[in-house]
Amino acid sequence: MIKEGEKLPDATLFEYVEDDRAGCTIGPNSFDVHEQTAGKRVVIFGLPGAFTPTCSAKHVPGYVEHAEQLRAAGIDEIWCVSVNDAFVMGAWGRDQHTSGKVRMMADGSAAFTRALGLEQDLSARGMGIRSLRYAMVIDDGVVKTLNVEAAGKFEVSDAASILATLS
Repeated sequence: MIKEGEKLPDATLFEYVEDDRAGCTIGPNSFDVHEQTAGKRVVIFGLPGAFTPTCSAKHVPGYVEHAEQLRAAGIDEIWCVSVNDAFVMGAWGRDQHTSGKVRMMADGSAAFTRALGLEQDLSARGMGIRSLRYAMVIDDGVVKTLNVEAAGKFEVSDAASILATLS
């Protein structure tokens, strides 16, 4: 498992882009994790899956609600990472009203999640390899804070907990 003080692994994540912007096409676009975190402070939170109960009712909404407070505390971007494809993450982002607040980053093959050492096998529940529930603060590609939830818990990876680490 990645530790505080370590650099993020080399990886590519995918984001469904819904507007025409420089360097991006409408639809799934790939983003290099190192390039996207260079010179920035980023909160990355991972969760088991799009449209799942705790993720949809608490985890994502908390980051949407606290986005401005996190930015005021020096965070440049907030990313939600899940082992789902970019189309699903885009639809979930629309459902959760994340536009302009949380980037919905797809890790469809769990490559980033595995490289972090934060995967879990939920095959017995029909979900395959998924992410553990976690949140981290990244400063210029280096993990400064890492909060990983115990199985079945939602106590340390929420937006309010991360906000508390920044004050």
